[in-house]
Formats: sequence, C-alpha cells, structure tokens
Amino acid sequence: RIYEEGRESLPENPYPFETDVEICLIDGSCKSPIERFWNGNNMIYILQKARHNEESDPMDESKPDDAIYASELLSKESSGPVALSVRRAKQLISLYTMAQNPNMTHLKMSEQVVLPPLWIRCDGSDPERTCWLGAEPLKAGNKITGINFHMVTCDGPTADKTCFANLEELKMAHKMKHHSSVVMTKGFAQYELIQAAAIEDTIAESKSNIYVDITWNTVEKILETPPLISAATLNITLESGDPRSPVYQLYRELQFLLALAEGLKTGVTEWPEPLESESAVELVQEFLSDLKKKLDGYCISGNSPEAEKIKCDTAAVDSSIKSIFTERGDLDFAEQLWCKMRSVTSYQELIECFTLILKSLEHGEIQPWIHQGSSSLLSKLIQQSYHGKIEAISLSGITPIQMLLEIGLDKMKKDYVSFFIVKSRSSLLFQDYFISTSVDLQEQVHRVQKLHHMLEIMVSCTVLLQFKHENLFPLTQICMKYYKENPLNEQHEFQLPVRPALVKKFYQNDHPEVWKVDVSSGHGQKEVKTTWQVSSHPPVEHMTSNSSGLFSDSTVNGNTEERMYFISMAKCSQVHF
Repeated sequence: RIYEEGRESLPENPYPFETDVEICLIDGSCKSPIERFWNGNNMIYILQKARHNEESDPMDESKPDDAIYASELLSKESSGPVALSVRRAKQLISLYTMAQNPNMTHLKMSEQVVLPPLWIRCDGSDPERTCWLGAEPLKAGNKITGINFHMVTCDGPTADKTCFANLEELKMAHKMKHHSSVVMTKGFAQYELIQAAAIEDTIAESKSNIYVDITWNTVEKILETPPLISAATLNITLESGDPRSPVYQLYRELQFLLALAEGLKTGVTEWPEPLESESAVELVQEFLSDLKKKLDGYCISGNSPEAEKIKCDTAAVDSSIKSIFTERGDLDFAEQLWCKMRSVTSYQELIECFTLILKSLEHGEIQPWIHQGSSSLLSKLIQQSYHGKIEAISLSGITPIQMLLEIGLDKMKKDYVSFFIVKSRSSLLFQDYFISTSVDLQEQVHRVQKLHHMLEIMVSCTVLLQFKHENLFPLTQICMKYYKENPLNEQHEFQLPVRPALVKKFYQNDHPEVWKVDVSSGHGQKEVKTTWQVSSHPPVEHMTSNSSGLFSDSTVNGNTEERMYFISMAKCSQVHF
C-alpha cells in the first residue's frame, strides 16, 4: 500500500507499522542515509523506531543489560531517527523476505509485487554491533529470483590502527565467502579542504565547507593516498556572512539592502548598524557641497565619471582580494549617493538626505552624471533636472525607502556584473535573469542575494584554493544554472569535477575524513561487494558521536594527535529462491 501510494507522490510523514515501527519511503531525489554503503538510487524503504513509542519493542524482552542501556542512550541522545533492536530488525527482514518469496503460496497473496529495497536502522545491540540491515530483491524481468541481504556494522571511535583491516585478508575473506576467483578493488577518500571554524561570540557554527571526494580503481593498501589518475569532485557548501571573508563589507551592504526590502514589504524597517562612522546626512551634505564647488569652478563633462569618483564601498575590502574584486571606477551620482546613504539609521534621517538632494536638483546647484538605462525614480528626477524642472515628490510613506532601495539595487547589480564578467570572464554565461528589471523589487533583491552567494563561492575558491579562470568558469556555469532554476539555498552543495593535481597540496599530508575500499566480484545482479571504511564522524545518523562509548571500550589519551576513526564494514549475501 505504501509503495502504491508513493508512486503517486512521496509521503511527507512516516507510516506507522504495528506499535513500534515507522516506515519512510524515499527516492533518488532525497539524500539516501545508506549511500556510503549501498549505491542504489531508486525508491527504498527506511524502517526505524516509532518516535511516539519509546517503550521497549516486542522483541526486546531478552536484551542484555548493556544492550538496553545502549538502546536507551541512543534514543535519548539523538534528536534524529531512532534505531530498532537488531532482534526486531531481523524479524522485519524475515517478514519482508517471505512477502517477496514466490514460493510462499500458503500466504495466499493475490498478486506479488516487486517491492523497493528495505533498510532498517539498528541499535548495535548484537555482538557485531550492527547499525543497518538491508534486503534487496533480485529480479529476472518482473519475476523475483532471490534476495540480496546486507549488513553494516560499526565500531569505534578508536585511534588504534591495529584494529584496521588488512587489504589482502579482506580480499581473501571475500573470495571465500562468495566463491570468487577474481576480485576488483575500488577506493574512495574524502578530504576536508576548508573547515570554517565557529565565529567567536556566536552559538551556531558556520556550515561552510569544501570537501573533495576522490575515487580510483585498484587499491594497493589500506589508507593509501589517492593516485593522481583518480577522479575527483569538489563539494562546496558555503554560507555568506563570515566576517573573515574578503567580501564581508559587501555582505553588510547587502544586509542593508535586505533591510530596506523588508521595510518596503512590511512597513517596518529594522535599520542595521551603519557602515560608516559619520552620519549619512553629514556625508550627503559634504558630497553635495563638493559637487557644487566643482560646478562653480568649471563645467563638468556629462560623460566624465572620473570627475566624480569617490571611494567605492569595495575599497574597504581586504587587500588580498583587491585583485579579485576590483573597485569600480565608473560610479555615477546615484551609486555614490548609495555609498553615503547606506549609513542611514532612521526614517527621519532618510527623509533629510533626500530633502537635501531634491533641493539641490530643483535649484540647479548640481548637474549630476548618471548611467543610461537606470529606471529608478531618482534617475528620472535627475534626467528631468537636465531640462530645468523636476516633478514634485512627496517624501512620505514608503517612497523614500523605495527610492533608496532602487539606487542600491542598481549599484549592487553592477558590482556583481563587474566581477562575473570582468574577473571570472563569464560574459557568455551571464544571464539577464539575474539583473532583470521586469520583475518586482522583492524578486530583484532575491536575485541579487543569489549573485552574492555565487560571489562568495568564487572568492573562497580563488583565495583559498588559488583557482584560476579555467576553474572559475565551469564553477560559475554550475552556480548560475542552479540559481536560474532554484531559490536561494546556502545549504546547497555545489559539485565541481576537478583534476586531483589541482587540490593535492591541500590534502596530501592530511588525514582523510572518510576512506573506504570496495572489494567486489561478479557483474550485474550477481555482483557482490564487501566494503571496509574508516570515518572521523559517525557513519550513521542514528548513532551519534555522543554515544561513542558504546562502540569502543578503549581509552585514548586526550592529548594524542592520532586521528580517531569509526570503523565500518558492509557485507552482503545472496539467497536464491
């Protein structure tokens, strides 16, 4: 029933089964919790302990005391999914197998359906410390011919390398178990290239990170460094707003833009901390005075922005990034005003600033230069001032907020375009989608947020990984394609295939976060695999690092520099009906 309903649309909530189990149905669009040990990408069942029932399950009566303790601790410590006892999981696997066995005619099933594979979260309460049990039907057309049983065990964490497997022994054990004469090996390693540490005085840690996943054929020894002929993929997850980022000042400018957009939407503006120490009114007065003096002294050419160049907002950017995010020298009058007025701290101050500007325009005291193509209200007033008269504007309600938001949007769009076209040379890729004015202001702001997130990714890869154009270009392409089709998502993992040589210097002397070897034999449905893995984090989400004492009795000196690893093993066996 769950399978049939799930073919229409995946259920949002788990289904209850009996009193102690809940069943989740997921497909390839979801991140599989078992992906490290099983590479199927179709629909699967995930069975786990029902959240509403923390009492002992029907098969728990004979649990030893330490197993009961383990199960209770896992349930209480974990805020995520809860595991079932291994005994209960085995019972469920048996029921599933019987339902798939065409020889079970006495069950009087009206029509046999090939069900998705089944994976059950286990609490490690058996001697092998099993954390997953799985069953996968083997098929010939629409006919079920057998079941492939999977078992994943987990031990650790430990720094004791004598616990690590021997590759030749792994291969021999696989050959004996599966009666194979020839085996193949495939390696996988994941290295953490950039770990954003927690920002001081904040509770939450940054989720920013850059990992490299490397795969290669023919493994020579356990924990070997991947060869340069491997296939490598960068996994980039980056949150904006790290004060250590070279474009942090631009991020703060974006936050001011977002505050204006929120004020325009709700009618209540939360003014951020000013970006300048001097008040916005004083800065605007000085700016207008300078323009008046220049106008009194000589006539300024309408197409000479150099005469009005001021310190751009990006001048505050760290010197290490100046070659990447270059200051624009073509700021027009409205953009320079934005640089002054982004220090506004109140609605009244905003009105005072615009009152000064409009009076100067009305009296012809300034003849400002602006870019062509701007559709902001202020730009229209400036164009009218060229003809000696501007329409009366009431500086009340949301009008001042909208006027400032419009010039901020124009300016920041040009900043990002300057980077993506000039620096990352992505002019062929750059989409009008990101700078379109045919959508409302709120959507324009949302798209500018996307541009900033892409910029943070490019800058991080340029500064930290020394990326050149040939690497930035495909990464920009990947980011733009994603953001043209999806909303802003700073938790999204962008993936970029790279040559291992590009990032080898960042990981060659480092410990891997994950290292595993697959020993396999057979082909197609007859393929059988043994996986051995070490990882610095718990390999399954229902066994957290807080419960590490469940996995290892060894005590490790807290001062040791040895990397602590969880050791996992995945085995399978096939049964044919």
